[in-house]
Amino acid sequence: MVQFDSTTIVTSVAHLIQLSVAPVFLLAAVGALLNVFTGRLSRIIDKVERLDQYENATQDKQPFKDMKQRREFLTMRMKNTNLAILFCTTTGLLISLVIVTMFLSALLEFKSAIFISILFILAMLCLSIALMLFLKEIFFTTTFIKSKKSYVP
Repeated sequence: MVQFDSTTIVTSVAHLIQLSVAPVFLLAAVGALLNVFTGRLSRIIDKVERLDQYENATQDKQPFKDMKQRREFLTMRMKNTNLAILFCTTTGLLISLVIVTMFLSALLEFKSAIFISILFILAMLCLSIALMLFLKEIFFTTTFIKSKKSYVP
């Protein structure tokens, strides 16, 4: 347990706050990424809803083969974006656990270097996966736009 000498505790807490600044900035970046991912997901959902409204408003079902393919493509993009959000959220959770573990290890005086390292490595792996999924989403979109022959709402 930490001895409560006022000079030592203030210095220790100040040092812990300095160490936690980098992970906090990383958390801010993860939050910004989540904002981008959810915005992208929202636009995909809006497109699916427009396709559904258009299909329900018309009686002739024959010309909707392209719309069905478009809806399947949008559903695939939605799943991909949801996975990116999952991994990005997991990154935020793991980084938060890094910060909590840093403070608890200082207050309770236990060795946590390996645990913190593992949490941070897992966070970076999750962030890498989220970014790769986002890159895949961008590739899907640009590939579709390049192959697009006509406009389907």
